[in-house]
Amino acid sequence: MSVADSTAPAVDRKREQRGWIWYDWANSVFPTSVITVFLSRYLTAVASEAARADTARNGPNACSDGALERCDIALFGLHFPAGSLFGYLVAFATIVQVVVLPVMGAIADRTQNKRRMLGVLAFTGSAATAALAAVGGDDWHLGVVLFVLANICYGASIVVYYAFLPEIASPDERDAVSSRGWAFGYLGGGLALVVQLGLFLGHDAVGVSEGAAVRIGFVISGLWWAGFTLIPLARLKRHQPPHGTESGASVITAGFAELRQTARQARMFPLTLAFLGTYLIFADGIATVANVSAQYGREELRLDETVLITTILIVQFVAFFGGMLHGWVARWWGAKRTIMASLCVWIVVVAAAYFVQAGQQVQFYGLAVGIGLVLGGTNALSRSLFSQMIPPGREAQYFSLYEVGERASSPLGMAMFAAVGQATGSFRLAIISLVAFFVIGLVLMIFVPVRKAIAASGNPMPAKV
Repeated sequence: MSVADSTAPAVDRKREQRGWIWYDWANSVFPTSVITVFLSRYLTAVASEAARADTARNGPNACSDGALERCDIALFGLHFPAGSLFGYLVAFATIVQVVVLPVMGAIADRTQNKRRMLGVLAFTGSAATAALAAVGGDDWHLGVVLFVLANICYGASIVVYYAFLPEIASPDERDAVSSRGWAFGYLGGGLALVVQLGLFLGHDAVGVSEGAAVRIGFVISGLWWAGFTLIPLARLKRHQPPHGTESGASVITAGFAELRQTARQARMFPLTLAFLGTYLIFADGIATVANVSAQYGREELRLDETVLITTILIVQFVAFFGGMLHGWVARWWGAKRTIMASLCVWIVVVAAAYFVQAGQQVQFYGLAVGIGLVLGGTNALSRSLFSQMIPPGREAQYFSLYEVGERASSPLGMAMFAAVGQATGSFRLAIISLVAFFVIGLVLMIFVPVRKAIAASGNPMPAKV
């Protein structure tokens, strides 16, 4: 059985839970500091310098007008502006994850070597992140390879990490454990970002260049991720026997076989898939709001970079309290009702963004507080509720679908924001259009029979759902 053994000593179970939470703390530095804040601009600058050097050698291109982000670069015979590199890179890395994550989940379920896999993936990803410090001059190709590797390892490690949740927490413990993990993830990511921003903004005081400060930040991110991963690795255990006896390279073939079997059986759990589909809709809205907030503040509200950086930190630290709050409310009210209430708050917050006046940083900070209160908690409870609906022994594979679906659907919200902005010439109308994701998600959530889904999966029923 994959569900936490209620007869296991409570002290052992709590010890594993506390260790498990630390991986949220460890890995959050990658999406927060590396993806959201530093790598996009740094890699664009490196690629632009490469294009500028190419211009000097081979004649004029888009760099001739002085706009670095419009400098043309080439990859596999395709030419595009340097400013578009990171967007294409993230899209490509997402496609790779869509292919890799289900297989990794199947291998994790087949072998039940989840602890070892978590360690290998985390340490490989953290090493690739730290190695980004070697990217400089015009060597943006190295940055592309290292980011794709780190991103694959990050996504796969998340799948394995999530799969531990049903094994270490009983149905009644799961909402609180998941919420604490998500909350501490935001706290850890926020603290690491404070250190890195302090170095970046004060680089002159410590005698390093701006680029060197960013590269040191990559090393800090890698060490943070690897160092704090040691805590869950020291406490997590194997809870299930392997599904097969394969070893070595044959594990990969067995993983594909396991995945095919799960795909055939998935239609037997339509309610689990119905919840997953509902989650993907409002998760797309959440991801889009998080991704476009800085653009909305910069281009529509005319706020400077200091305000935007402060806003990121506000969201990070408020999200810690928001995650803890969601876990406490779910304990008394149930996860489904709490998620629905959270979606109502999302609707209010996104609608309020339409009315924030240009240049009013206090209003924008208030918006950040609202987002932070619901950002982590909505996802944390969705994670724990989905874990209740997964057939025992298939945790990693279903969580790979959870992660793949989340990544594959996320461009929809971005496309809507861009299309509405282009059609209307207003980012205000673009931001309020995102309310649709939360309204649709809320309506569908009302009709998802969560208790039936849990019962159909063969898992014990928690006291509150």
